[in-house]
Amino acid sequence: MNFAIHPLTPALWPALEDLFGPAGAVNGCWCMHGRIGAAYRRRPRARNKADFRAVVQQGPPPGLLAFAADDIAVGWCQLTPRAALPELDRNWRLRAVDDVPVWALSCLYIRKGWRRRGVSAALIEGALRAAKKAGAPALEAYPFDAAVSPSASGSGYASTFARLGFRTVARRIPARPIMRHDLAGIAG
Repeated sequence: MNFAIHPLTPALWPALEDLFGPAGAVNGCWCMHGRIGAAYRRRPRARNKADFRAVVQQGPPPGLLAFAADDIAVGWCQLTPRAALPELDRNWRLRAVDDVPVWALSCLYIRKGWRRRGVSAALIEGALRAAKKAGAPALEAYPFDAAVSPSASGSGYASTFARLGFRTVARRIPARPIMRHDLAGIAG
């Protein structure tokens, strides 16, 4: 299937709201976990939503939306310089591997009914192009390895990233590799 991939701009905020629904996707996170850590759970979902909307309004776009042919948003990935997500370095499992100023694809959310239909792969491919265009030297991801843990994942699965050319650069716990794709060979 072909999906249209677009950066999340203020004009596309209503599409993200529709995709995430009233609960705000993963338990009301509104993609604030990477910014404030587990504190997002102690705050009202409306505050997470308002804070993330402010991130979108301030720009640059903090991620990508995937749209199906009928213009419905079917997927989302957060895509930003890793430095914009301080919680990654507060979590020993995900601390920086080196000083390379990588970009991070830190979460994926796919609409129910659209999972296992190639949306994640389309978003990852779009993220590779967008990060390259922004001048990032590499794109990093923090997926789960389903071969090690059957856990559900809001950050994608290692097998999908591996198929798209990512390689494991660190693995501090068995189920959660840090994977990276060098962007030198990606068309911008």
